[in-house]
Amino acid sequence: MIDVNNSNSQVSRRSFIKKGLSVGGGLVIGAPSLISSEPAMKSNDHIKIGFIGLGKQHEVLFNAMKNLPGLHYSAVCDIMKYRVGTAYSRINSSFGNKPNRYLDVEEMLSKEKNLDAIVITTPDFFHAPHTIMALESGCHVFCEKMMSNTFEGAKSMVKAMDRTGKLCQIGHQRRSNPRYVYTLEELIKKQNILGQVVNINGQWNRSISSSQDLKVKESILPDQKTLERYGFKDTHQFLNWRWYRDLSGGPISDLGAHQIDIFNWFLGSMPISVMASGGSNYFTHREHFDNVMCVFEYDTPLGGCRAFYQVLTTTSSGGGYFESFKGTEGTIDISEREAFTNIYRESTAKSWDSIVDKGYLKQTTDYPQASGSDVIASYASAAPEKYALPGGLSKPPHQPHLENFFDSIRGQAKLNCDARHAFESEAPIYWVNEAANSRSTIFFEDRHLKV
Repeated sequence: MIDVNNSNSQVSRRSFIKKGLSVGGGLVIGAPSLISSEPAMKSNDHIKIGFIGLGKQHEVLFNAMKNLPGLHYSAVCDIMKYRVGTAYSRINSSFGNKPNRYLDVEEMLSKEKNLDAIVITTPDFFHAPHTIMALESGCHVFCEKMMSNTFEGAKSMVKAMDRTGKLCQIGHQRRSNPRYVYTLEELIKKQNILGQVVNINGQWNRSISSSQDLKVKESILPDQKTLERYGFKDTHQFLNWRWYRDLSGGPISDLGAHQIDIFNWFLGSMPISVMASGGSNYFTHREHFDNVMCVFEYDTPLGGCRAFYQVLTTTSSGGGYFESFKGTEGTIDISEREAFTNIYRESTAKSWDSIVDKGYLKQTTDYPQASGSDVIASYASAAPEKYALPGGLSKPPHQPHLENFFDSIRGQAKLNCDARHAFESEAPIYWVNEAANSRSTIFFEDRHLKV
């Protein structure tokens, strides 16, 4: 932590940023995971990795791992032979590793006795069974979010992590993002620049072109027998599983989970209720809503707070994706995209000059003050001053979260988002579709939120 009253605070701040803010990233609702790899690996040992699921998200994570030392890619698995071959070539051309290739998870886990870790990027409905199988085979697991397409599936992952004593990191990558960790630990908690957070807004809007059904050449797809064996009715389900209720939670979990997770993390609190509305107003043939809006209500130590979230799949209007925390003293707009991260001080708040002088923030162009004699101007509040984060807080979005996972395997860190803390933060998301379908407010009880 940075001591702003210490003359060495500038050095501490730089050191804090340089280290990537890996400490403190697990401060969710409770403490970070206390589960550690026993015995810890030697720091110079190569971690032997297997991949389950070799689609687009695998490619994203692999590209984030390419800059990380001390990894050996030992096995790849997918029911689509074409993807297996592509992943093998990608790994071999990048590192010279020749991973063993599999079309079946059980076969891979039964034959690969020396794997240290498994990275899982299969469809949501496979997350729980694949994670449990991997943990019980003796491997640590990095699994993409959501933990499961069902509440019960997510609970089973927490129990498997506890039962096996293995590490299980869930892919809420903002938990390890230097910009998010710095904002929470240094600006919100320590400097209290927001005052009481009364409102939160968040969104993820995607254009129609980004939401169209996927199509590929039939010749590279698994045959019908294989698809049915692994829970898909046909090739359309296999390629577009996110739109089916039995296979995923739809856009609110696919996209919204990243940001609703941040609401709970930054507030350090669970919501007490949710109301929601959703519709299939354009993609009428899909089982899930193509747009969802919801409001979570919180009762925090500082007072009440309402958080509005929307996910739209028919427009990119409104800036894409971000979260906005609105307090009585200031507002923080934050995103994985650095250009969309800005901070505003309310005109009634105390001066932030000392915070700027010590390097915690830098001031940018002020908003123009309201002026004029017309009626609207006479009621306008003084515009807030605009600030920005210090530099040095940017890394590829997924890289720090993977670094934290591998450092934890080596015994050099604690997980920033283990399965238990991920479950606590994800749990409210499982009830959004139900609230929208029933057109009612769901008031949360332990059965809605606890393992």
